[in-house]
Order: sequence, then C-alpha cells, then structure tokens
Amino acid sequence: MVDCPHYTRGTETSRSAPARPCPHYTRGKAMAQAIKRGILQSFDNSTYTASVLIIEAGSCALSGVPVSTAIDGTSALVGALCAVLFFDEQNYSDAVIIACYPNDTQGVPNPPPGRVTFVTPTQQLTNQVINSGLTSTYTIVGGNIPSGALAVLFKAYFTSATAPAHIDLAAHGGNLSGTCTIGEVVNTTQKLNGIGICPLDALGQIDIRAVGGNCTVNFITYGYII
Repeated sequence: MVDCPHYTRGTETSRSAPARPCPHYTRGKAMAQAIKRGILQSFDNSTYTASVLIIEAGSCALSGVPVSTAIDGTSALVGALCAVLFFDEQNYSDAVIIACYPNDTQGVPNPPPGRVTFVTPTQQLTNQVINSGLTSTYTIVGGNIPSGALAVLFKAYFTSATAPAHIDLAAHGGNLSGTCTIGEVVNTTQKLNGIGICPLDALGQIDIRAVGGNCTVNFITYGYII
C-alpha cells in the first residue's frame, strides 16, 4: 500500500492510523500524465464534449471527451488537430481537450472568430464636416483601438443644415449602403445619435458618407472586436 500524499497522519482519532491508499497510484507505479495529438471528429457545444481520433494510437477514437471552456465552436472544427491531456496515461477516459489548431487547410476558422473588448470611450472624430454625396476615410486604430482589430463598437452623432439627411458607415472600401446608417434628421436643429458595430479594413480605416446634406460628424469608440 502506498501512503497518499493528500492524507496527513494525526487527522484520525489515533495517531497510529494506517496509511491511506493513494488514488493517484495504480498497480505499483505513480500515475503518469501525457499529452497526445488528435484529430477532432465532432464537437457538441451543449455538453462541451467532443469525439477525437488519437493519432499516436492509430484507429483509437474517443467520444464524450471534455473540452476546455477556452475553446468554442469557432475553433473546435471538424478536421482540426487538437491536443489531448490525459491525466492518467493508462486511463483514456480521464482526459480533456486543451487546444485546437489548424490541420493544413482544415480547422481554420472562416470567417475568423471575433472577441469583444470594451475600452474607455475615446473621441475619434470631432465636428468633421462631410459634404453631401461625398465619402471621407478615417483611420480608427491607435489610441484605444489596437492594430489588427476587425471592427469597432461606436457611438456617433451628427447635425445637418439640410433635412432630411443621414450618414452611412462601413469599412474602407466596403458596402456603405449595406453596413451602418444613422438618420434621417428631420429638421435642421436636430442632433441625431446612433450606436453600432462598424467593420474596419486591414489598415483600421472606415468610410463615412453624407447623404442628403452636408453633415458635421462626431465619432466615439468604446470597444473593438479582434
């Protein structure tokens, strides 16, 4: 019998209490952990378990393997390679998938996943005048928005001396008619507010177009997706 390191003598009524068998000891040797490579066969996000084919074991396929909660359906893709941690190398049912990564062209998220981060609001544009029918381009990265961001969470507001008028927003070179719109202002004394998520291009730029009249635009960012 091997004394369990998680048991301290003297906790019993008798200080001569016998040694406790260690649950981490099996057949005369300590339990050995191992990490093995696998190929993801399926992922069930309702139970956060997966089926995986263990590469080193040839045709060994495991089902119902727990998946780390750091992984989600955007990365747990069929065909992706994965790292499987076995807490006991002799017990294939005692395991967890701790990472997924691309397997050549398989297992690559498309489109790439996004993670939302909220930041201290920062005024990116202040009283920028955009003439009616024209589009202006602005670089948004820097300040509270890191390089590589896919989109920004924004608040914007504008005024116009002409009514009705509105503004369209999109990633630079993107679809202005099909992305974000704020408006219409219905009178020339109105200030119109709006919030949204606006995509960025690879350089962190957006386009804003004024429609119906010259627009004076303010633009604030308070988060990003990366």
